[in-house]
Amino acid sequence: MNLFESYQLGKLKLKNRIVMAPLTRSRAINNIPNDLMATYYSQRAGAGLIISEGTSPSVNGIGYPRIPGAYSPAQIQGWTDIANRVHEKDGKIFVQLMHCGRVTASENIPEAGETLAPSAVKADGEMMTDSKGPVEHETPRAMTLADIETAQNEYVNAASQLIKAGVDGVELHAANGYLMEQFLNPKSNLRADQYGGSFENRARFIIETTKKVVAAIGADKVGIRFSPYGAMNDVNPYYEDLKELYVYLASKMKDIGIAYIHLVDHRGEMGAPEFKTEIKETIKGVFAGTIITGGEIDSAQKAQQVIDNGFDLAYVGRAFIANPDLIDKFKNGTSLKEPNPDTFYTAGAEGYTDY
Repeated sequence: MNLFESYQLGKLKLKNRIVMAPLTRSRAINNIPNDLMATYYSQRAGAGLIISEGTSPSVNGIGYPRIPGAYSPAQIQGWTDIANRVHEKDGKIFVQLMHCGRVTASENIPEAGETLAPSAVKADGEMMTDSKGPVEHETPRAMTLADIETAQNEYVNAASQLIKAGVDGVELHAANGYLMEQFLNPKSNLRADQYGGSFENRARFIIETTKKVVAAIGADKVGIRFSPYGAMNDVNPYYEDLKELYVYLASKMKDIGIAYIHLVDHRGEMGAPEFKTEIKETIKGVFAGTIITGGEIDSAQKAQQVIDNGFDLAYVGRAFIANPDLIDKFKNGTSLKEPNPDTFYTAGAEGYTDY
């Protein structure tokens, strides 16, 4: 299987097996997707699939400055424009739904929003804000059962509105220490009810939410992102039932019939510890569907190795920032430009659409 061959993802035909990974870029002023973002994504529509930056389904889910949402009419119109621009270039785009949960600061949360998480456990570390610079993470309020149902309905509403807006699907972000993984991880989930304790209970929020989103928009339009053994945002990378948890989740995702599982590998420059098991291969075997994975890919050869290792699609992250024509460069063996880290999270076109 060649990296540059087309791939059938559910009802979508992708023009190659390269996925543009979700990359937080913080250009959504007032949390509204805009024309600058439409230009950015359309420039990179050579990817077989674009997975957008993390996008909040709720005012409660905004964590970082200037990340987009998908809960207001203005935001949905912004995503309509982005989808249209990507489709004009024969691209495909899934919007990643990312509720940050406890990984936030009050300065970044819109009016009427609140910091919620499975348990009232503050995450170590700091959050950047435009008004005060870096500040400590908020201490969340533990979600009630009513809060959990509301959050699930927010995912459903955002997904439904995004599909109406013309995007090709949504990815549920259950990785990197955000709300969904906060339920999975025993360091952040201290609950004693049906959403805490055993790995089956800790997985309940994700499974219920996925089922509800699938019922609303169809299984072929839903993917999910996991980061087993990840340590981002103060979650524990190692715990006793980790393998059992992800085998269980993979089995449930297979039963639900979602389009793909996206496995993030945070080893290397992300600083996560080594895997204790062959967890990616294990999940692939149980799910028996499309798996997206990668990690520090900066050449066609490294991307092809992911495919040769038995996975289906290879995600590329940072290399896409400074190389909107990445696919052509991979095909031609052209050297890549290096991005400027100082402009990763700024507000303007510099370091965003001017490469």
